[in-house]
Amino acid sequence: MLSKVVSNTNIATQVIFEDNHLIAVNKHPGQITQGDKTGDTPLGDLLKAFLKEKYRKPGNVFCGTIHRLDRPVSGIVLFAKTGKALERMNEQFRERKVQKTYWAVVKNKPPHAEETLVHYLNKNENKNKSFASLQPRKDATRCELSYKLLASSEHYHLLEVNPMTGRHHQIRVQLSAIGCVIKGDLKYGADRSNSDGSIHLHARKLNFIHPVKQESVNLTAPPPDDPLWNYFMQNLESL
Repeated sequence: MLSKVVSNTNIATQVIFEDNHLIAVNKHPGQITQGDKTGDTPLGDLLKAFLKEKYRKPGNVFCGTIHRLDRPVSGIVLFAKTGKALERMNEQFRERKVQKTYWAVVKNKPPHAEETLVHYLNKNENKNKSFASLQPRKDATRCELSYKLLASSEHYHLLEVNPMTGRHHQIRVQLSAIGCVIKGDLKYGADRSNSDGSIHLHARKLNFIHPVKQESVNLTAPPPDDPLWNYFMQNLESL
């Protein structure tokens, strides 16, 4: 079971970008982006409390969720501090103008150092799981990503992944489909879970055009502090 992160005590340390329009945090595994049936406090609510206290606002604080990450995944999540910013960023995500870069640690070495994968995904709502096929199927949605092998340890391999589409569990299911199951991801074939219930998938970079200033914004977030991530970080200081 995932470790719960429900307090506001360390949310300030997770903020990696903030201006009058946007705020971005480096999500810990276990935090939820939006409310779910667990009743745990979502990141948006933690940020509202943080902003209310930081700026001593007497009324309600606006903090709009632009996109989300799965609960066991870590990395950059972007929120809007105004309705205008939310609307404009939603449009950028919808039109696929936002560049997302993930890091994934996988057990098996991929078949190629670099490759583009195209699959057709069906989502099973009851199982909260997607299934990939190489051929189009009824009710299946096309998805695409590219990956590059960055480094290898004795037992694991670090991939840089750039999804061109944003489907349910896309990176997890597509990597699993080529035999590269993400470390700790029991849902998609890992042989054991991580001790905290996380998986080794991290939203590393986010590049977009600022919704008001019309300037390029490039965000980067360090992965969680654990021996495997630390190993790869020490060997990839230039990335």
